[in-house]
Amino acid sequence: RLGLRRAELGSRLPEGVTELHFHTLCQHNADALERTMAAFEERFGDLLPGLASVNFGGGHHITRPDYDLDRLCRVVAGFQERHGVQVYLEPGEATALNAGFLVTEVLDVLERGGQAMAILDTAVPCHMPDVLEMPYRPHILGSGLPGEKPHTYRLGGLSCLAGDVAGDYSFDQPLSPGDRLVFTDMAIYSMVKTTTFNGVNLPALCLLEQGQSVPRIIKTFGYEDFKNRLS
Repeated sequence: RLGLRRAELGSRLPEGVTELHFHTLCQHNADALERTMAAFEERFGDLLPGLASVNFGGGHHITRPDYDLDRLCRVVAGFQERHGVQVYLEPGEATALNAGFLVTEVLDVLERGGQAMAILDTAVPCHMPDVLEMPYRPHILGSGLPGEKPHTYRLGGLSCLAGDVAGDYSFDQPLSPGDRLVFTDMAIYSMVKTTTFNGVNLPALCLLEQGQSVPRIIKTFGYEDFKNRLS
């Protein structure tokens, strides 16, 4: 579904094609890009003459503290010099890495079959669909892996779906109704995918400015947003 194999391209590109694009990375460092580039040159190098540009795709975590920016610059500059093309990157995730928080509240705490559970006032399919689609386990401030801290819970949402589960987390103290849990890194693939499935309301959008302790509410949502979306 995503792209063509080398054998499908033949010995020359179709007329009018001026760029090749590969996208093989996901949250990787520059060493992975360097290996990918070497494989790309080996398999597709004969198609590069005459191209205007090559797109190195996304997945470059260039804003991560341990990202090797010097290596990235060497890789890109070297490729451009060898092949005389413009190189493009799509580090979309990196531009908002670790930005955005989803603040949730514990509605109830219960136990089923020896498994402690906490029900939150959020719904994973509605507010964090990427958790189910990828899937991945989002981080919660102050939490640990299951069993890492004294109290482990399976966190579930309030929708009707049996799979409305964020994952298993451990905490220093027992959870109680009214406790707030903060999911991190929610601005990239979560906020943009939110839905009102099951009539679950969207969370308000708030802005906490530097030096301030109380967030400012930017936008709220209600029943009319749910009603009018498909009406």
